[in-house]
Amino acid sequence: MEFWDFTCVSCLRTLPYVKEWHRKYQQYGLVVIGVHTPKFPFGKNPELVQKAIERNGIQYPVVMDNEGVIAARYELRAWPSMYLIDKHGFIRYQHTGEGNYTTTERVLQALLYDTLSGETLPMLLEPLREEDRAGAVLYRSTPELQAGYLRGSIGNVEGYSPESVVQYADPEFYLDDRIYVVGCWLNDRNSVRHQDREPGSIILSYHATEVSAVLEPEGGEAEIVLMQDDRYLSAENKGDDVRIAGDGRSIVTISEPRVYHLVKNPQYGEHVLRISTESEGLALYSFMFVSSVIPELVSNN
Repeated sequence: MEFWDFTCVSCLRTLPYVKEWHRKYQQYGLVVIGVHTPKFPFGKNPELVQKAIERNGIQYPVVMDNEGVIAARYELRAWPSMYLIDKHGFIRYQHTGEGNYTTTERVLQALLYDTLSGETLPMLLEPLREEDRAGAVLYRSTPELQAGYLRGSIGNVEGYSPESVVQYADPEFYLDDRIYVVGCWLNDRNSVRHQDREPGSIILSYHATEVSAVLEPEGGEAEIVLMQDDRYLSAENKGDDVRIAGDGRSIVTISEPRVYHLVKNPQYGEHVLRISTESEGLALYSFMFVSSVIPELVSNN
């Protein structure tokens, strides 16, 4: 059983392992159940969850835990969380967050051997990424940053004014682990929402390789333009959801509430990312970051 959310980058990075275990071991009696416990209100929409299931190629059953009832019974603290349950219904293993895939699969095989009679299970799955290898040491990346006033990390001196519209000025100085907004933005519990057709911006200084954001349009579609270190993104550092326009601008079209992959730098580093928009109603919920291994400290064992 895995608790996940379709806006959680760590969940999406764990999915390839879960899908492969389902493929390899279902013939030996493994039953995989996904429990979708939403982080944000729009995650309760069954159509959006179904789209996420199809987009990610999930073949095992997924139950919607919109009110967190199942999560509460399992004392869920973070996404993703994985539980291995034996044939008698006892929880034999639990892991929260990314990583530890080889250990998880070893326990999974041990539990399956309890139900088999002389059959041999497949070889353990090789790590799908360098950072998943045992002993790999990662650079410190910027932690996940929430935008809403409940758990937000806004850095502007204006601060939050719950359920109110605030006109924010550009401080032109950006601390790490903070989100800065410029223009007219509504402060919501889970997001900040652009409130004017005049240009608005979101700015952050970060340490990472990749950057993703949970964004939501209001009504139809919204559009954002990205600049990193005062330059438009290029084919070498753009995320999967970015297109390069004929004039060189790096643009993302926000068509539905989900996680959008914005930046994929070839190397780890410190950067300043600026998101500009003229789309009224565009909402930012969170930023998430991916680090990379320190090459000389990668274990090959």
